[in-house]
This record gives sequence, structure tokens and C-alpha cells, in this order.
Amino acid sequence: MNNSIVLTVICEHRPGIIQTVSSTLKKHGGNWTHSSMSTLAGQFAGILLASVPSANADACLAELRDLEDQGIHITAEICESQPEPENTGRFSLDLVGNDQPGIVHTITSLLAKHNISVHNLETSVESGSMAGGTIFRAKAQLQVPESTDISDLEHEIEDLANDLMVDINFES
Repeated sequence: MNNSIVLTVICEHRPGIIQTVSSTLKKHGGNWTHSSMSTLAGQFAGILLASVPSANADACLAELRDLEDQGIHITAEICESQPEPENTGRFSLDLVGNDQPGIVHTITSLLAKHNISVHNLETSVESGSMAGGTIFRAKAQLQVPESTDISDLEHEIEDLANDLMVDINFES
């Protein structure tokens, strides 16, 4: 039997980080299954899911945490697989507009009000070519409870887009 392990990895960006983590997993019979990794402000940041034989899980976790000696900060937790709730639908939300403080907070406050779970979120800020400002972009995958009145939610999202002066596309 295998255990799922969720890891976060943060350290100063340099070659060999992924190789070091993957070597530790391999040494304990682990399998790297899903990940998202990036370099932000000179720091390597990643989250990943691995599967490790149950008999090796504790030793693997200990060795991963010992990578702290190499400057690789890892948080690792054994988790039990949770089936996705059956009473939710998948929706996507894409947002583009002038960058301003609080966009993520404002959008996620509306989502939380409707008990919507953010399954995946990617954001970026880039230079605006014509206006000289910065453009904020967000793409989110959402789990929306079936009990949610989608029409009401769409109206609230439209109102929010107008208030923030951004374009928001919300669809299933």
C-alpha cells in the first residue's frame, strides 16, 4: 500500500533542486505524480504530490526534512486521498485588468461567500504595452456547489468586474 505525500519546497533558486528532491523520493520507492513549480523573486517555490510505499513513508519524510541542511526548506505531510465532493460543478474564471491592490482578496471574498472552493489559481502581473501601467491576469478552476444559484453568482461577478474595472469570464 502507498501513502500520498504533499510537499512544499522553497529555497534560493539554483540548479539541482528538483533532482535532489526526486532522488530522495526515488531512494524510498516514491513516485512523483503531480507538481507545480516556479521561480519567484529569486526563490524556487514548488508544491508536489508523491506516492511512497507505506513502509517507507516516515523515513522518506525524515530525509526530505533533512534537506534543510542544504538550504532546501520542505514541508511534507502524509495525507489520505479525499474524493472530490459529488455535489459540485467545475467552472473556470479568467480575469484581466489594470493591476490594483486587493483584486485577489475581492474576488476570493465573493467566492467564499458562495462556498466556492478554488481548485487551482494562476496569477501574473505584466507590463501594459499602451497605457504604461501593469496588467493583472488570473485564471482559476473552481468547485461550485450545486446549490449555488449560478445566475445570481454571474450577476455578482459582473457587478464586481464593473467595480474593479476588469474583464471577468466565468463559465462551466
